[in-house]
Order: sequence, then C-alpha cells, then structure tokens
Amino acid sequence: MKKLLLVLAACAALAGCTETPGGEGEAPANAGEVNLYSSRHYDTDLALYEDFTKQTGIKVNRIEADADALIERIQSEGEFSPADILVTVDAGRLWRAEEAGVFGAVDSAVLKERIPAHLRHPDGLWFGLSTRARIIIYNKAAGTPQGLANYADLADPKWKGQICVRSSSNIYNISLLSSIIAHKGAAGAETWAKGVVANFKQAPQGNDTAMIEAVAAGQCRISIVNTYYLARYAGGEAKEKAIFDAVGVIFPDQAGTGTHVNISGAGVVKTAPNRENAIKFLEYLTSESAQRYFADGNNEYPASVGLKANSAVEQLGAFKADTLNAAQIGKGQAEAVKIFDRAGWN
Repeated sequence: MKKLLLVLAACAALAGCTETPGGEGEAPANAGEVNLYSSRHYDTDLALYEDFTKQTGIKVNRIEADADALIERIQSEGEFSPADILVTVDAGRLWRAEEAGVFGAVDSAVLKERIPAHLRHPDGLWFGLSTRARIIIYNKAAGTPQGLANYADLADPKWKGQICVRSSSNIYNISLLSSIIAHKGAAGAETWAKGVVANFKQAPQGNDTAMIEAVAAGQCRISIVNTYYLARYAGGEAKEKAIFDAVGVIFPDQAGTGTHVNISGAGVVKTAPNRENAIKFLEYLTSESAQRYFADGNNEYPASVGLKANSAVEQLGAFKADTLNAAQIGKGQAEAVKIFDRAGWN
C-alpha cells in the first residue's frame, strides 16, 4: 500500500507539470509520454519540450528540483518510479546518480555518432548535452597578468592577495579539482589547492556572477568562472557590456591538456516505464535544432559534433578543450572535497 501511494503521488505531481503539446495535426497522435526529472532551470528548455512534442506527439511531463533531491526521489520511488529521464548539470552530479544506481545503459548509434566519446559515459549510462569551460578571468585595467597561462599558475606566490573565488562546496570547483587529480594525482592537486588558498584576497564567497563583477570592478584581479556566465554580459545592455569589456579571458593549459570543460547531461532511468520514448527524447536533445536551444538560450557550447556556439560565446575566443572523459571528473569528486578541506579552501 505504501508503494502504491508513492506511485500515485508521483504520477499526480507529474500530471500537474505536463507541457502543452504542439498544434493539432502537427505530430502523430497518441504517441505516449515521457516523464522528465530535471535540475536545469532555464526558461529556454521549455521550448525544447514543446518542440519535441510537436515533432513526435510524445507528451513531456516534468518535475524540476535540485539534482540531489531528484536522485533521492528516484531512489525512494524504487521500481515504481515514473521517472524516464534524469537531466542534470555537471559531471559530478551525473556521477552521483550513477553511483546511486539510477541509470540504465543505452546503446544508441545516433547518440554515439553525435556525442564525442569523452562527453558520454563509456557504458552508455549518460550523455552530455552541452558544455561550458571553466576559465581564468582578470581585470584588464590592472594589465594582463604575465605568467598566468595554466591552472597551475594560480598557485604561484606572485598572485598573493589577488585571487577571488567561490566556495569549495560549489560543484564547478569540485569538478575542476577532480580533473586536476586525474591529470596531476592527489598530491599534486593538494599542493595546487594550498597554493591558490595562499593567494586569496578574501574568503570564498558569492557565485560566478559575483566573481565576474568583482574582477570588473577591480575588487580583485583574478578569478575562475564558467564561460556561459561571462557570455551573458556580452549581449547585455550598456552596463553589462561595460562589465564584459572590463574583463580579460585566459583559456588555461592550451599548450598542455587543454581547458577544463564540464557538461549538462542526461540518462535514461533504469526502471523507465517509457524507455523507448526516453531514448527518442535523448536522441532529440542531441539534434541540431535542440542543440541550438542550448547554445542560444543559455550561452553553452553544443555537445554534438560539428556545431558552433553562439556569437556571444564565440567572442570569448577559440580554445583547445580538455578531452578527459567526464566520467573521470565524476570519480574524483570525493577526493576533491577532502583536498579542499585540508587546504582550507572553505
């Protein structure tokens, strides 16, 4: 009885979040539904769901919440979960879902062709949908910081009192450190983290937007942010454009492994009641039309092969991306948190 009530409650919640299908006669009738659990909260994603329904006739029901809450919900619902797909941001959260046994493997020739190997799970448990790079920014008025070309350079004592960053609890920083662990080992990553902490101007605080504005205002000289946050300022009004113009960009490690990139991604839930529709939805999300929503709506880089970012993102410059498999970024998460704690990066 408890399980039955759980199922009914979940289904009722999904029914209340159903997207409006496309126009009558524009898609096959009675094509069923797909139940989406998503931690992405971007308005442009709604257009994706509507377009999918218009093309296929498959109704998209969605629940939006924090990724950890959604993972816990799917676990508690168990085999009776109505969830077909989990969509989330960051390889670390995909790894958490993987470790929780949420995903079932998908073998799709379409997904393998469109998504590069390093942006999908080796066993098909999840697939990247869009990417963002974690870059170094600096205050242009203070001059280009000579000798700052790599993540490793942030630990150089010459930058003492010049770096502002957000908290180590932020998943973007955890994933960055996880990638450094993969490349340099835990000991090397810890040495780096301690060196960066020694160069802090202030205790970690704020989000990426706050970091961009602090650097633009000269409150600190250097920070680390995701590209899509900065690209938002490029296409803004005069005030936002002034902030964008005050900030310089460094894509780290161009002579080495390349700049760290992270992903938004999705996987089919292993107990999906509408598995076939879920796979169709995943394949749709990697199509050119859907990838343009990601690129244009949230200033992300398309994950699918051969597609370009929008003009605001391209203003940041071309770069070589790190091709470390996103699954490796997930695996180092727990060690990264421990290293941050020992380094005093709060």
